[in-house]
Amino acid sequence: MPRKCQLTGKGTATGNNVSHSHKKTRRVFKANVQRKRVYLEEEKRWVTVNLSTRALRTMRKKGVRAMLQEANLL
Repeated sequence: MPRKCQLTGKGTATGNNVSHSHKKTRRVFKANVQRKRVYLEEEKRWVTVNLSTRALRTMRKKGVRAMLQEANLL
């Protein structure tokens, strides 16, 4: 499963680990992406999408249909 949110486009980011002595080494920040099945009431079907946890929270607030239309997945 790719670590990229299908709705927001959030993916992996890079940065630095910083030690106590301020020595910097490269690291990767992975997006918290979950595979979820969401039900589309209007179409009477289930859709599987890869969502970041932030997108899941927004989807609960706005609604499934509105979020999928914003991302051009419908």
